[in-house]
Amino acid sequence: MSVLRTEGLSYGTDGRHLVDAVDIEAGEGETVGLVGPNGSGKTTLLRCVYGTLAPTHGRALLDGEDLHAMGAKKRAQRLATVPQDGQAVFELTVREVVAMGRSPHKKFWEADTAADAVLVRDALERVGIGGLADRAFPSLSGGERQRALVARALVQQPALVVLDEPTNHLDIRYQLEVLTLVRDLGTTNLLALHDLNLAAYYCDRLYVLDSGRIVASGTPKEVLTPGLLRQVYGVDAEVGSHPTTGAPTVVYLPPSA
Repeated sequence: MSVLRTEGLSYGTDGRHLVDAVDIEAGEGETVGLVGPNGSGKTTLLRCVYGTLAPTHGRALLDGEDLHAMGAKKRAQRLATVPQDGQAVFELTVREVVAMGRSPHKKFWEADTAADAVLVRDALERVGIGGLADRAFPSLSGGERQRALVARALVQQPALVVLDEPTNHLDIRYQLEVLTLVRDLGTTNLLALHDLNLAAYYCDRLYVLDSGRIVASGTPKEVLTPGLLRQVYGVDAEVGSHPTTGAPTVVYLPPSA
């Protein structure tokens, strides 16, 4: 497990700051959520962390080492990503997709080993799709694809997993299953979520983004208040405590007539 920290991280284009001087931290084994309205900068911030965008200012550090100073291969050995949805754009089996997670640990010409096969098999069983190993990846449902991508992250054996809306387009059952898998990985996790109730239940701490800036941070109970929801999302809401889990529960109120 590792510690992720950003220091004054900014990203701008065409004269606009999409992410503006953001400082966040995800400690060892924590699941930390990014929440905020559409266009608040969540995905841009994640892309700056996992390397598809280079910050225009500031830096992202993993255990004190600048992620953007690492080579792509070394970064992939330390950090795995799970995208917003597992688009079925390649005709590979589920086993082959998951085995791609071993690539950062191999030379270009190296074939998969028996040990790799065991890692892939165990990851597929852990995420509950061992019986789908020989299925074509495009034939899977959205929830099954997401679980396969979590399995790919597992065999990558990363210290940090970054997830961008991992429950996007999934029904409730698969949302709960995928987030439970993520929370139980044992890795340090940073994820963006739209659903505030899921964020409250699955995240140890939250950062609230608005117009590229962090406007609040803390535990879900500290962050998810009626005042903040009104300020950031422009909605009225009641925030209670779940009778079983104790997590904050957000109930949105319709606009006043």
